[in-house]
Amino acid sequence: MDANEDARLLVRPDPADPRLTRRVTGLDHTGARIEASVTVERPLTLFLNGQEIVTMMTILDRPEDLALGYLLNQGMLRPDDRVTAVEYDEDLQVVVVRTERRTDYEAKLKKKTLTSGCAQGTAFGDLMEDFSAARLPAAAEIRTSDLYRLLHRINTLPTLYLEAGAIHGCALCERDWPLAYMEDVGRHNAVDKIAGWMFRTGTAGGDKIFYTTGRLTSEMVIKTVRMGIPILVSRSGFTAWGVELAREVGLTLIGRCKGKRFTALAGEGRIVFDADLAYVEEESAKHWRKNSREAEGG
Repeated sequence: MDANEDARLLVRPDPADPRLTRRVTGLDHTGARIEASVTVERPLTLFLNGQEIVTMMTILDRPEDLALGYLLNQGMLRPDDRVTAVEYDEDLQVVVVRTERRTDYEAKLKKKTLTSGCAQGTAFGDLMEDFSAARLPAAAEIRTSDLYRLLHRINTLPTLYLEAGAIHGCALCERDWPLAYMEDVGRHNAVDKIAGWMFRTGTAGGDKIFYTTGRLTSEMVIKTVRMGIPILVSRSGFTAWGVELAREVGLTLIGRCKGKRFTALAGEGRIVFDADLAYVEEESAKHWRKNSREAEGG
């Protein structure tokens, strides 16, 4: 990215952060001794006021945003709630979110669903709560010329994935610009970090695009809709229920994005095909993130 593009990226990965990777030794396929970077994951226990909610495995780079986003996407924190404090204790690996509103989710915590994320996230309560009533901006659009520029900019970002792998990335975007890019061992954590950052900064989703390296599952669709974002883009493929839910609420769902190619299976009316494919470059191998085959298994 040039200086102007770099200034537009408000949140970016920091692959040089020594807390996020560790060097370990091993052998390669020839039996030769090698040294490799591996991603470090740690437990983070989340409390809402005085109630323990969940312990998550995460890279712990943005615990406050992760905590806020998780609670928002679980319906435990309301968009109009006043958060009085977010307290993170690095030694105890605990984050506490405090609100003016008194909360008690004992009944909701008894009902949980294991999600399809790589690191197997847990969703509490009714996943479909208020989903059918969601309304996404009908006037939102995505131009294919913007989409190709956006994908190129994301693919050329320095990321923890390129440093050590074993990571998913998510980005909040506007037209052809990534505004905030976050990573974690599970895509559910990465999307929750974006949701928390949007809540904390008062960023609206109605004119935004959400990008993920992960599969377009029901969980990803539900969380994108909860954030009020009308367009969801991925390098990877789809699940049938993810497509069904996207069609139900009019979410634009674009997957299998690589080079000139993509597949749209919901909300196709928002796509403006204005790019001349003769001038769109194929994706260079040195900029590959998870390709569809890799992402389908992770």
